Amino acid sequence: MPKSLARELERDEGHYPFELWDRFTDAGFHGLGIDEEYGGLGGDVLMQSIFAREVSRSLAGLLLVWMPTSFAGAKSIGSYGTPEQKRDFLPKIAAGDCRVSIGFTEPGGGTDVLGALRTFAERTEGGWIINGEKTWCTGAHVADYILLLARTDKNVEKRHHGVTLFFLPAKSRGVSTRLLPKLGMRSIGSCSVTLQDVFVPDHLVLGEPGCAWYMLLPTLNNERILVGAQCLGTIDAVLEDAVDYAKTRKAFGRPIGQFQAIQHYIADIATWQQQTELMLHYTAWLQSNNMPCGQQANMLKMMASEAVGRAADLGIQILGGMGYSAETDMQRYWRDHRILRISPISNEMVRNSIAESFGLPRSF
Repeated sequence: MPKSLARELERDEGHYPFELWDRFTDAGFHGLGIDEEYGGLGGDVLMQSIFAREVSRSLAGLLLVWMPTSFAGAKSIGSYGTPEQKRDFLPKIAAGDCRVSIGFTEPGGGTDVLGALRTFAERTEGGWIINGEKTWCTGAHVADYILLLARTDKNVEKRHHGVTLFFLPAKSRGVSTRLLPKLGMRSIGSCSVTLQDVFVPDHLVLGEPGCAWYMLLPTLNNERILVGAQCLGTIDAVLEDAVDYAKTRKAFGRPIGQFQAIQHYIADIATWQQQTELMLHYTAWLQSNNMPCGQQANMLKMMASEAVGRAADLGIQILGGMGYSAETDMQRYWRDHRILRISPISNEMVRNSIAESFGLPRSF
């Protein structure tokens, strides 16, 4: 898909690009990572990451048309859904008939998902009544379902106990969404979601009630790996555009690619590209072989999000005024990826976790 498509789609901020979703549907891409018995294409996270990289090279943040449904829907249900839930939902996801958002973050929480978790689900006949509020739910305004984390038991010894995952129908009575204005990924709406006495039947609970946190780890690792792939694909695009401009743009009577400063910038971007690629493939290989990869997934997300930010910033510098112009893509590459140093987990928290793994005391 041409890069010009992304510029065209984001001109109408808040307009969800259904046409792009439909293109992915026609190509069968929503079936990546879903077993063939459920109508999918099969494949593992390594195949998904290759796809995510290639899409991001043209579309950057518009990969988010595909990604939340892949990890929040297909990965979650495929990992810990019941046989009935798999039969009900995986064929619909693979066919492009089901969009999924994720509802973990709360207004007072950010990275502190568990500490700030106030959304509460109370038992009732045949299901649960949920009240609370979520924020930064990607595509919730057009979603069919929201993978929702809620507390179901307040009397627990540890805060990761007593939390439950729900596959919440997004158009349920009592669910309301509001679009949030933002810097990047403008046509991929991010929403606040308010839940007021929302009923969710028992058959839409994923896994065992109260035990959601450890179940979530494969989903969270998958998300971080795909974030790394998205960043790598955009670094590919930055390098491609920067080299092309350096070869064709002339100043002081010669191509700017002849200037040593420009050459150093391009060498740095190429080096970050290679580093990110190696870490991505290693981490995806670990998860594909059911090996522990939580630390590596965090490291990948951290280094990739910082590398793409540095690369896009240098890309803007190389293009000069045209890098700042909405007529080119460099500014879009930077805008779409600035959030990834904050989300889905802040890079500062990633560094805390890495340090703690070496026996240093917990800092939060």
